[in-house]
Amino acid sequence: MKTLVTGANGFLGSAIMRHLLEAGHEVRVLVRAQSDRRNLNNFPVEICEGDLRDCASIKRAVSGCDNLFHVAADYRLWIPDPEVMYAINVIGTQSLILAAAEAGLKRIVYTSSVATLGFNPDGSPSDETSPSSLPLMTGHYKRSKFLAEQAVQQLTDQHKLSLVIVNPSTPIGPCDIKPTPTGRIVLDTLHGRMPAYLDTGLNIVHADDVAKGHLLAFEQGKAGERYILGGENMSLLQILEMIDEITGKKLKRIRLSHNIVLPAAWLMEKAAAFTGVEPRATIDGVRMAKKQMFFSSAKAMRELNYTYRPAQDAIQDAILWFCENGYYK
Repeated sequence: MKTLVTGANGFLGSAIMRHLLEAGHEVRVLVRAQSDRRNLNNFPVEICEGDLRDCASIKRAVSGCDNLFHVAADYRLWIPDPEVMYAINVIGTQSLILAAAEAGLKRIVYTSSVATLGFNPDGSPSDETSPSSLPLMTGHYKRSKFLAEQAVQQLTDQHKLSLVIVNPSTPIGPCDIKPTPTGRIVLDTLHGRMPAYLDTGLNIVHADDVAKGHLLAFEQGKAGERYILGGENMSLLQILEMIDEITGKKLKRIRLSHNIVLPAAWLMEKAAAFTGVEPRATIDGVRMAKKQMFFSSAKAMRELNYTYRPAQDAIQDAILWFCENGYYK
């Protein structure tokens, strides 16, 4: 059984790749020619070079495969040219799913995001039924993932695909080589660059638990359904204090108003437009932080037997990996 994984050289994709290998899958990975491949080192996978914006390479990648895990995405809260993000996340996803349908793949798992979900009016954790729409999506990343998920659902219906959508929350853990925006929060805290915080909340989950959830969705998920793969709901302050507790530090932090941080983020983005270096704070990030991004994985737990470990385990494993790999001394 040959399974194609896109984004396998990335943070979450590499965790999924490892679990597929452990489950006995023969794994092919689609990676760009100039991509960082450290997460692929020493793993028995077939490497297929290509790009989601190149239809010919996509068709080569799916040829001869039985299954597909589409994990790759452009995940940034700031990008100098947003069209690149839409070309990868939306058009690239459509092209890949169509190619997989034409090649007759038996099973597809598409990695969406909780970013596509709305928020409940009563403030309770969002689930798969929480109302959402494109106008409610803040920033290009959320909009691109929302449009991509809509396209995937339409293709699933049109071609009667055996396709399951999963919506990870905020994964943390080892092998975050880039690192992701969440991984940068952990690193900035370790380096003492988080003296202040915003009143917001995140759903923290170990990347390996999300990877296991992907396999459960592959094995047990219903075609056309989507499943939140999340963990523990925590305020940002709780997350920072947990990192402090693990590292043995005790810091007092200042709570900042979103309206105070917005002008600073605007200035950082203006500077980034000249330097090309991603700003430490973004307008979209501050706007998203006005919401408590809490989610429920009850459906996945009920229908897939999905489980997750405490958030402290995820944070601790991330810190250990960052230390072992030279990101923090």
